[in-house]
Amino acid sequence: MEAARESMAALLDAGLFASAQTLGSFLVSSSGASNDAGMSMKAESLVLHGDALYGEKEFRRALNAYKQAMQCSRSIPRQATSNIRSSVSATGRSPSPNSSNLLPFNENEVKFKIALCHSALCEHREALQEMEGIPSKVRTLKMNLMLGKLYRISRNSRSAVVCYKECLRHCPYVFEAITALAEMGLSAKEFSLLFSQAPNRGGKLPSDSLDAQRWWNWYVEAQCCIASHDYKGGLDIYLELMQRFPNNVHILLEIAKVEAIIGRNDEAIMNFEKARLIDPNIMTYMDEYAILLKTKFDYIKLNKLVHDMLHIDPARPETCVALAAMWERKDERKALTYAEKSLRVDDRHITGYIMKGNLHLSLNRPDMAVTDFRGAQELRADLRSYQGLVRAYLALAKCKDALFTAREAMKVMHQSAKALKLVGDVHAISSSGREKARKFYESAIRLEPGFLGAALALADLHVAEGRNREAVTLLERYVRQWADDSVNIKLAQVYAATNMLNDALFHYQCALRCAFS
Repeated sequence: MEAARESMAALLDAGLFASAQTLGSFLVSSSGASNDAGMSMKAESLVLHGDALYGEKEFRRALNAYKQAMQCSRSIPRQATSNIRSSVSATGRSPSPNSSNLLPFNENEVKFKIALCHSALCEHREALQEMEGIPSKVRTLKMNLMLGKLYRISRNSRSAVVCYKECLRHCPYVFEAITALAEMGLSAKEFSLLFSQAPNRGGKLPSDSLDAQRWWNWYVEAQCCIASHDYKGGLDIYLELMQRFPNNVHILLEIAKVEAIIGRNDEAIMNFEKARLIDPNIMTYMDEYAILLKTKFDYIKLNKLVHDMLHIDPARPETCVALAAMWERKDERKALTYAEKSLRVDDRHITGYIMKGNLHLSLNRPDMAVTDFRGAQELRADLRSYQGLVRAYLALAKCKDALFTAREAMKVMHQSAKALKLVGDVHAISSSGREKARKFYESAIRLEPGFLGAALALADLHVAEGRNREAVTLLERYVRQWADDSVNIKLAQVYAATNMLNDALFHYQCALRCAFS
């Protein structure tokens, strides 16, 4: 059956998994010799069959095939294996550079494949156990990356850092490792040291290496800024990178995502649209774009986006979240089912948790919303998860928890006007806290003069305290500088409350013009 095994390897290399799976069923059921050589060939056939099943996304069956292969290999006496040459090496099927050519198959590679199956089935503990059985000295780049992810899922940050650092020592352009290490607090200086330890591939000229390190350092600094919630610093560096790499879709999407997090919705929408013009089939962060379109009530663009995403890949978690955003206006319960589906597809999809939490708040289920926003925070805390938690705690009348969460956001994001406003929102709930709320709103406006959310909240506070004149003065200043319908509506409401109906009517009309312009 040697020729059939070689043919199966060729089918796998060509990605013809269905045919390979069928051929594999013949190989593993062959009544070959029961001697050691025959058992070795069967182990190899089981690995190949497992590869075909994995390619067809039949992870449970692939897992069983790989485990059977390990059992076959271990049943062969150690002395006998030294006399059997590996047909895996002969056919070129993913041999490890650190493995012995005399072994029937690479046991470490099979362990890695078993871990991949467990991971695909969300059995992360079992995957980690399998990966830890691979000696550190023989781990390849992909093995270290996988192990880093599994350690991070299990909240073993120290071990995760070790694995991710090893990835960057092997190749400094493993961007998943860069992002993970930045989120775990690695400094830009430590990153530079790792870059210097990486091998100089291809004997590049020093000038070329310096240029690569320069823009690599910029990217790392941007990631470190964003991980530490210095969003402005991160955006500034990304904009410098855009000068060096114009029309870079990845950087455009990163900029848009950060702008969406900090509430610069118009700029985020513009950059998402730029990215789609360059690459109409891009799926990364498109659920973030869908949520922005929903907040802007631009349902024509939202429907078009969802239609495109369904055509590109209906199984992606981003597609499910975009569908949730589209259905929220018509049927919140149906929207919730799509948000839940996004997390079944990928239980680490942060936007899915944010969307689900907001839907639970809309459906008056704040206790469930707390669980959702905490799930998002465990993966990566950002402003939206803090805002969601505060809203949920306030809906549950847990003011102390809300204040603790808001203060934590302010501590973590000390340069964020949005975090200052969040603390003010909690204080504004009670009449005794309004003076404190006013100070936080004013601090937010001083930090970010164009922050309409803080201005509107401060205007509401003025009205609640009977200071209508101060509310009008504040809002008129913003109306002159920013043509926004929400400011005109708020100003119209204040004028109407003071019986200045002509002024109220004028600003309602201005709001309509802004909304439809």
